[in-house]
Amino acid sequence: MTEVGPEPDAEGEVPHGYSSHKENYAKRLRRIEGQVRGVAKMIEDDKYCIDILTQISAVNSALQSVALGLLDEHLGHCVSHAVTEGGDEAQRKLAEASAAIARLVKS
Repeated sequence: MTEVGPEPDAEGEVPHGYSSHKENYAKRLRRIEGQVRGVAKMIEDDKYCIDILTQISAVNSALQSVALGLLDEHLGHCVSHAVTEGGDEAQRKLAEASAAIARLVKS
């Protein structure tokens, strides 16, 4: 039977599900970092409250998008691999994903 799942790299490490999109996530997070600096500057410059809140909403939305992308990668890679393998690891990965979803829903 051929094992389906992530292949170890040269160091024997199994890559994370997001590894192939790592640079895209890094770029998005740098952009969000810039947005947060912009919000701080708006406060320093005594900008209108609603304008600041609008920018904070945009930052939250951008972070949520990154989080959902990472969750999707995790489910499609780590969780699906663990479920294919079965056993205790599958149960741990499913519980872990469920807890992560619960945290995202609360935020």
